[in-house]
Amino acid sequence: VVERIPQRRIEDLILPQEAEQTIRELVEEQHRADLLRSFNIEPRNRVLLAGPPGNGKTSLAEAKADAMTAPFLVVHYESVIGSYLGETAQRIGQVFECARSRQCVLFLDEFDAVAKERGDLHETGEIKRVVSSLLLQIDALPSYVVVITASNHPELLDRAVWRRFQIRLELPPPKQGQVEEWFRRFEKRTGHALGLPHRSLAQNLKDLSFAEVEDFGTDVL
Repeated sequence: VVERIPQRRIEDLILPQEAEQTIRELVEEQHRADLLRSFNIEPRNRVLLAGPPGNGKTSLAEAKADAMTAPFLVVHYESVIGSYLGETAQRIGQVFECARSRQCVLFLDEFDAVAKERGDLHETGEIKRVVSSLLLQIDALPSYVVVITASNHPELLDRAVWRRFQIRLELPPPKQGQVEEWFRRFEKRTGHALGLPHRSLAQNLKDLSFAEVEDFGTDVL
């Protein structure tokens, strides 16, 4: 697990209205956790983000941690997945034990890499045990630990995974109006005009992800 300083704020992101509203509600629930518990209600703390790469899943997780003023913990699978029987499940247990020690946001990107459908006949018994262990660890997380998972291929996730998450959000590629807004913010942030109408730029860059649009803007500068 690597702790990172969040580089994004919710205000910096261009999100679908539902996603922005939901994340703000989750932040408010964490800030008012004591009030909720006085009514025997725990704040929601399990979020699944789905959608094509480059459209803000990691940025949204960072922004959530920033808004909570909580540590942002990122899991790197190369340090978790082991070669020996039971090793991966043991390391996953250590990751979650670390996260439970304090309020934080625990981010698992490329979640389908470790939460694959257990009914897949091509997967090994070890993978199935890993998924079962992972689901148990998620179930046992206290509500002050917010776990955010992200998947570019949600269709590969085990069916039981979906039930573990109170919030499931889709982050699709940006629409034209969102790209235009991105260029307005980009010019304001950099202090440089791109020299073309935002509408024309957005029309010519349709079907690109936010990450690809940002690469274009950076190259132009």
